[in-house]
Amino acid sequence: MSETRRTTPTTTAPPTQPAGADFILRAHDVYKTYRMGRVDVPVLKGASIDVKQGEWIAVLGASGCGKSTLLHLLGDLDQSDPGKGEIFFEGEPINRRTRSQRNLYRNRTVGFVFQFYHLLPELNVLENTFIPALVGLTRFSYYAKRQEIHRRAEELLQSFGLGDRLKHRPQELSGGERQRVAIARALMNQPRVLLADEPTGNLDENTGGEILDLLAEQHRAGLTIVMVTHDRSIAGRADRIVELSQGRVVTID
Repeated sequence: MSETRRTTPTTTAPPTQPAGADFILRAHDVYKTYRMGRVDVPVLKGASIDVKQGEWIAVLGASGCGKSTLLHLLGDLDQSDPGKGEIFFEGEPINRRTRSQRNLYRNRTVGFVFQFYHLLPELNVLENTFIPALVGLTRFSYYAKRQEIHRRAEELLQSFGLGDRLKHRPQELSGGERQRVAIARALMNQPRVLLADEPTGNLDENTGGEILDLLAEQHRAGLTIVMVTHDRSIAGRADRIVELSQGRVVTID
């Protein structure tokens, strides 16, 4: 019996990850340009990064080199320039997913930690922590799962030494405590990957070290982490360092 072969135009075929690759997350040759008034400002110019399951990678580089932009692309908070590069999760291109699938990816698959915490001032510590678990829930389904949601948030906060701060508001906490709450929030939905954008950048050295210790503990438990920083000593806590310069990855340690 003769075999009938299909041909797919190369202009529409989605890019694929190399066969047998064990990367959980991958950016391939991505470009990102922002429009500032009448001027186009290129930030990423063909950046690529591969992240293995359970790996802790530090993306090192000077301020303005595109570290945060790359992190946002990996987390699908932003998209690369059309037709220029691709972001893969477990071998599948993220931008080929439906809108609901991408929303689920941002809410359940990845967790985000930012330099300035982004806690809601009108909510207490417990409420700030369980916010991600409320996404997509109706009022009825929330009340049905309320005890489970609260228990998960309380356990995280207890493990981060914040058991006596559950009813406090963000303005009543120190910087280190706020970042612990932010990390607990990021872990609320048990993500596969944690994306951390300068997580110690707003903290003193001792407090920053405590936050890095907390991340290291999560990493030892199997969490994949991509962390951006401009500080080589902080980057040294990771398994591997990727250095970004002029919009491209130029060094891999």
